[in-house]
Amino acid sequence: MNIVILERGTIGMDVSVDILKELGNVTIYENSKVIQVAERVKDADIIIANKMPLSRHTLKDASHVKLIAQFATGYDNVDINYCREHGIAVCNISDYSTPSVTQHTFALALSLSEHLSYYDDYVKNGSWAAQEGFTHFANTFYELSGKTWGIIGMGNIGRKVAAAATAFGCRVVWASTTDTKRDEGYEQLSLEELLKQSDFVSLHCPLTKATRHLINAETLKLMKPSAILINVARGGVVDNAALTDALNSGIIAAAGLDVVEGEPISVNNPLNSIKDSDRLIITPHMAWGSLEARSRVVTEAYKNITAFLNGEERNRII
Repeated sequence: MNIVILERGTIGMDVSVDILKELGNVTIYENSKVIQVAERVKDADIIIANKMPLSRHTLKDASHVKLIAQFATGYDNVDINYCREHGIAVCNISDYSTPSVTQHTFALALSLSEHLSYYDDYVKNGSWAAQEGFTHFANTFYELSGKTWGIIGMGNIGRKVAAAATAFGCRVVWASTTDTKRDEGYEQLSLEELLKQSDFVSLHCPLTKATRHLINAETLKLMKPSAILINVARGGVVDNAALTDALNSGIIAAAGLDVVEGEPISVNNPLNSIKDSDRLIITPHMAWGSLEARSRVVTEAYKNITAFLNGEERNRII
């Protein structure tokens, strides 16, 4: 069984993939370019991928391939129709990063709400050592307890964030991006009402036609001037130019982003103009990537492939 890993580097070199070698002859590429994919998979029985396009063009000469196993939850890089036509099974990995993304959501929110960048700089630039009193709290901060935390997208991550926000003493409300009504144990609001009422808004929805630029110039104006926006979903859910304007004009107080439009971030992205980490924190799409989460990716891929080889269906898309 020839197994090709196209993008081993996407899960980090600090995570071992040796367990996959038990399943067959494994060829490992740290990274791949689109132009290299067709040649690299042409003799594969199983392809392990993440973001590389597996389309009619890249798969047309891969006559032996039986399974595409994603190192991810998303599979928009895979031509599902082509795979269905040619009897190629596809499986993904779900829920592996929920604890990691939930943790990062609050890391961003707490850093911004408590102005940790400002206070850290206050100490390190010598200001604290130079003052007379023992304390300093000139940049006002507030408790999470009693605040309203709005969640857009109540999936696995949204539910975990809701539980954590509740533990902090927040009132949790949520909105569906598909107008679905269901009982999640928290108050469900319209998007408009959620944005108006929330002190924190965290995004946990997929990127679809309906959610692209869901957060835009008009919806940002609905938010409180003191509100903090957190995006750990997909960059395209937020209009980056509109968010830049909103932060510069004080329409909202701050934003914490792990994703942006176009990744890696373009030098022309308007968000690059904001250097104040008290108003904006951007991390490089790493919320999902704790060591534990990336290790789960390998283990789950191993289980998916093992199930396939045993004639079982596990995390199958097709």
